[in-house]
Amino acid sequence: MVSTAQASDPAAGVDGAFALVHIVSVESWDGSPSHSPIQPQSIQRITLHHQGETWINGGDVAGYLQRLQQWSRLTKRWSDIPYHFVVSPEGQIYAARDLAVPGDTNTEYNPNGHALIMLLGNLEEVQPSRAQLLATVDLMAVLVRNHHLDLQDIATHRDFSAQTLCPGKHLSAYVTSGWLLRAVQSRLTNQPVAEP
Repeated sequence: MVSTAQASDPAAGVDGAFALVHIVSVESWDGSPSHSPIQPQSIQRITLHHQGETWINGGDVAGYLQRLQQWSRLTKRWSDIPYHFVVSPEGQIYAARDLAVPGDTNTEYNPNGHALIMLLGNLEEVQPSRAQLLATVDLMAVLVRNHHLDLQDIATHRDFSAQTLCPGKHLSAYVTSGWLLRAVQSRLTNQPVAEP
């Protein structure tokens, strides 16, 4: 089942400014939702990650997310998958950790207050797909609008940690060139998004 983000959803805030964002719910990929905290985190940033592993296009995303959730909980003893959203090369967005719950990390930065978006694939070695980039732009625009953020609140994992190459040089190039922020701004102002 694919859900459409609505104004009451934590990732939503959809209006006429940009198209509806479709997010596959945790239940739809047969995951188990994390428990919302008594005091939910306040989203202050959006932070971009990559999987850092080889991904075969057309792979079983639901199966991968189920394994990642199990590993996160049983091996790492985290409450859930460390990221809030996962974006496939086909451009499908999957819900992961509850946005009210701060993410987790193997590096030294504190992800409290960050909405964490992870793109599947090792983007140090391969390019993100066009569909993946455009879906990420749509999701970021919704998060910016919903949480009253500025474009400068969008960053990468590497901006907060010297211990990582994440989100990989090929994805980072879209940030450092300015394309990503310009694309999010275009989406927010109902303008055409330049090709990546």
